[in-house]
Amino acid sequence: MTDQRIFIFDTTLRDGEQVPGCKLNTTEKIELALKLEALGVDIIEAGFPISSPGDFHSVEEIARKVKNATVCGLSRAVQRDIEVAAQALKPARRPRIHTGIGTSDSHIKAKFNATREDILARATQAVKWARNFVDDVEFYAEDAGRTDNDFLARVVEAVIAAGATVVNIPDTTGYCLPDQYGAKIAWLANHVPNIDKAIISCHCHNDLGLATANSIAGIQNGARQIECTINGLGERAGNTSLEEVVMIIRQHKDLGFYTNIRAAELNPMSRLVSDTMRMPVQPNKAIVGANAFSHSSGIHQDGFLKDASTYEIINPDEVGAEGSRIVLTARSGRSALAFRFQKIGYSFNRNDIDTLYQQFLKVADTKKEVVEDDLHVLAKTYQTTVIEA
Repeated sequence: MTDQRIFIFDTTLRDGEQVPGCKLNTTEKIELALKLEALGVDIIEAGFPISSPGDFHSVEEIARKVKNATVCGLSRAVQRDIEVAAQALKPARRPRIHTGIGTSDSHIKAKFNATREDILARATQAVKWARNFVDDVEFYAEDAGRTDNDFLARVVEAVIAAGATVVNIPDTTGYCLPDQYGAKIAWLANHVPNIDKAIISCHCHNDLGLATANSIAGIQNGARQIECTINGLGERAGNTSLEEVVMIIRQHKDLGFYTNIRAAELNPMSRLVSDTMRMPVQPNKAIVGANAFSHSSGIHQDGFLKDASTYEIINPDEVGAEGSRIVLTARSGRSALAFRFQKIGYSFNRNDIDTLYQQFLKVADTKKEVVEDDLHVLAKTYQTTVIEA
């Protein structure tokens, strides 16, 4: 059976930019958009055009400069929003309007003071307005994660009938467990008569640390688009991490999926986004964190030095990382110490290492990490001692 393509919808420039302190100017947005296109992203959500004149201009310029990826603009289910999004997207070769409305009872009552029937009517009207301008319309059912499945199916069926080409099923609050989110996608795949006329999309938030797991559960149950951001940036605790879902799909070939992402560009892209948005990446972040390919435990180091696959399931080169690191701490063993000495030009035998290791531990117990300068001091002190003896 031929592997099925998963479309990667990147919203770093829209949802990712909503992180406090991560505001981008037009020049920065254009640079990142072009890099996202080079990365192999299928859809770039360039912004929310009606939100400000600056965002309108950014979306318009990205639409003008991006040549291969679909360029998407967000809107509410409001006619003026949709008209402004369409105007901003006019230069795009492949424009998409992303419109929608909250569908959970919580949103319907507290946010809109409306009824389900009102929301259903507004949803279909928004899609019809958008189809007046573009052929590619994505509808988001905000807070779908907490929306009653029967009502959600009604909304999805109605918006597809109105012309939606993609239906986005957001777990807006990061509430769902993976089996719950997967079951919701499966329910739609099995209960919406015209679901074959649209692509189901996952848009998961990370409030409970489940965004990546939920997105994978989504594609396992029928979704074919994942909405994500570089480094998992996004509102509150963030969005699904692009690099994580891409590498899960690459590593688990038995899932039967593929993406067009150039994995070797993941780490350079992560660093560019981090630098541009002034948002450091946590060291233990999967795939792109500084410690993703670092080993400090003696047991791990010994296994890794014998065969890298004992503790690394991804080759650092595959994702554009700078390489694996053997970090020396008080938990490190003799094999790691010998390896690091050899890397900086010293050739010690086993007896030498046994003696040096005791001195190393004394230093390691006083520091978080034993660095190259410390090793030079240990080596020269030991060599002087041996010569004098």
